[in-house]
Amino acid sequence: MELDPKHIRIAVLGLGYVGLPLAVAFSKKYETIGFDINTEKVFFMSNGVDPTDELEEGALSEALEGQLSITHDPSSLAHANIYIITVPTDINPDKSPNLEPLIKSSELVGQYLKAKDLVIYESTTYPGCTEEVCVPILEKVSGLTFNQDFTVGYSPERINPGDKQRKLTNILKVTSGSTPEAAQRVDALYNTIIEAGTHLAPSIKVAEAAKAIENAQRDVNISFMNELALIFDKLGIDTGDVLEAAGTKWNFLPFKPGLVGGHCISVDPYYLAHKAQQVGHDPEVILSGRKINDGMGLHVAGSVVKLMNQKDLPVKGGKALILGLAFKENTGDVRNSKVIDVYHELKSFGLTVDVHDPLANPAQAERVYGIQLIQELSLSDYQAIILAVAHDAYKGLDIQRSTDLVVYDLKGVLPRQNVDKRL
Repeated sequence: MELDPKHIRIAVLGLGYVGLPLAVAFSKKYETIGFDINTEKVFFMSNGVDPTDELEEGALSEALEGQLSITHDPSSLAHANIYIITVPTDINPDKSPNLEPLIKSSELVGQYLKAKDLVIYESTTYPGCTEEVCVPILEKVSGLTFNQDFTVGYSPERINPGDKQRKLTNILKVTSGSTPEAAQRVDALYNTIIEAGTHLAPSIKVAEAAKAIENAQRDVNISFMNELALIFDKLGIDTGDVLEAAGTKWNFLPFKPGLVGGHCISVDPYYLAHKAQQVGHDPEVILSGRKINDGMGLHVAGSVVKLMNQKDLPVKGGKALILGLAFKENTGDVRNSKVIDVYHELKSFGLTVDVHDPLANPAQAERVYGIQLIQELSLSDYQAIILAVAHDAYKGLDIQRSTDLVVYDLKGVLPRQNVDKRL
């Protein structure tokens, strides 16, 4: 299908680490509006500042000089004829899907939806959500008829925050549409910016399910590694040594134990589980994996305290340093980080706990967790150091265990001989 750039005006709703790179990429081909409700963020982005740190230096400023405009004014959406929704999807305290951002975005788009418009969802959700939850909202607010007056597509995001090699344009993109014609239109649109190409799924539900299992698969595999770490800890065996030995077999999968946080792997399985329970299936494997992964922070803290006791180091009144608060390496995003579980558990034992992260925003850390990050990194005066996030900045640090110091390396960053324990 051939697309005429002169007749395409795209609006991207939600300018996080998914939406902003997408808006910049599309603006190279089409007139593009980037919309976000966060006025402070819009102010910075409008002045060429990338708060996501996902773009190449100068890329945002260059896009703003071209076909990209960034705004928090909803009325600007009236000019678009293709709407792409990239808002975050999280879970509620009871682990059920929090669809409020999707619902609010659908209501907003519905106010400006016109005949022949196309709405594409990129936000991760469960199979059926787009057509069962979002489309009825679009119809109700707009007064238009689905697949007669407007069509819908789903193309799940695959951004890997902090990854400087795998970027939007060189990650293959799954596409889908509510009609054969809509599917071709969505696929053709993304093919104009995705160098790695696209995979056209046979339905929106298939595309939604594919996204859900991509992260659920990783979650389950990591939970198996975490369970092994719990077993080997009781056996007095180093998990890293076991995995290194097992990894010599050609078909052994190279997963490692760890804290599983972030916006995808620790969230998406609950969306799939929610839909499974709706249709009468108890997703035992998925939920058992989630239970194991959610409990690893407590295990790490308990192991640190046990090692301190073995060295006769003071726990109550002692000091511990956690290196890294972000949910993954080489990114500053601390939202939904499981490092916080280690922090709170160590404090519950009576330890004073400092946290350092060279990439995290101190204001965000204080706002989200009430933690004041230390700015100057000093490795002295602590009885325990926990390397929690494998930032490049921590590689090569001169940290060595001693009779006066417990060193716990969650990520296998430090030399084996320098640490008391690896996860």
